[in-house]
Amino acid sequence: MKKITWFLALSAMVLIALTLLPGGSPLRAGSAGDKPASGAAVKIDNFSFGPADVNIPAGTTVTWTNNDDVPHVVASDEKLFKSKPLDTNDHFSFTFSKPGTYMYYCAIHPKMTAKVVVH
Repeated sequence: MKKITWFLALSAMVLIALTLLPGGSPLRAGSAGDKPASGAAVKIDNFSFGPADVNIPAGTTVTWTNNDDVPHVVASDEKLFKSKPLDTNDHFSFTFSKPGTYMYYCAIHPKMTAKVVVH
């Protein structure tokens, strides 16, 4: 009986640990590898963001998808959000709740820039 109790306790700890690892928690806004959220979509392709300018209402989720063969990191100028390195076909999502203009870039390739305008 002690072996079964120990096994169940260990299994519960592993499950808890997995939900705390990046990509494991269903409560996060999004991260690399997550399914794209509904809302606006930005494709990363040929070392550029497309579209470069996104205009959305407050409360909209923007999802970036890396279609390049090299990794990219989506990062806001104001440090509001930053993705993990996105490999080919990886996604990152962020929900913009307040109106404003949000400039962002690729932290690996800083010449890649774009913006989200929230109204």
